[in-house]
Parts: sequence; C-alpha cells; structure tokens
Amino acid sequence: MAVAILIAAYLVPGIGVASFWTALVLAVVLGIINITIRPLLVIITLPVNILTLGLFTFVINALLVLLVSTIVKGFAVNGFLTALLFSIVLSIVSYILNIIFRTK
Repeated sequence: MAVAILIAAYLVPGIGVASFWTALVLAVVLGIINITIRPLLVIITLPVNILTLGLFTFVINALLVLLVSTIVKGFAVNGFLTALLFSIVLSIVSYILNIIFRTK
C-alpha cells in the first residue's frame, strides 16, 4: 500500500509525500481509518449513496484522505478535488499492484 501511495502521489499533482516512511505511516493510518470510520460513514450516508448509485463513496474516500492529511505529518493535499483524484488513482494503482503481485 505504501508503494501504491507513492505512485499515486507521483501521478497526482498537488499531493506531497515526504518519504517512504511517511507513506508507510500514511498506509497504516489510512487502513485504520478505513476499518473504523469508513463503514460508519457509509451507513450514515446510505440514502445519498443509493441516490448517486454509489458515487458518493468517492466523496467519502476524499474526505478520509483529507482527514489523514491533517493527522500524518509529511503528507499534504492541496484541496478536495485533489483528494478525490488521489483516492481514485490510489484505488486503481492498488488494484493493479494487487493483480501483479497476487499469490495463488
């Protein structure tokens, strides 16, 4: 996940990651937040999520990226649209890396 964060940060302008260790801490914090806070937010926003056919989940992911940027020092996000683009690119890069390094 840290490698996916570094790749996504390289691809998306407006994202700053200070080092590999920052990306590693970012991956851990983002994972913890995705396990604890994200399911609650998805349940609370379920009606909006149904109306938008699941696209509101991207907004939730962007808000969580902005939250993590306030927690982790050395990780900077320029704005909401940058966080939205970063979360989309991070999902795609993570998916591709999982396909490449998948063990059977």
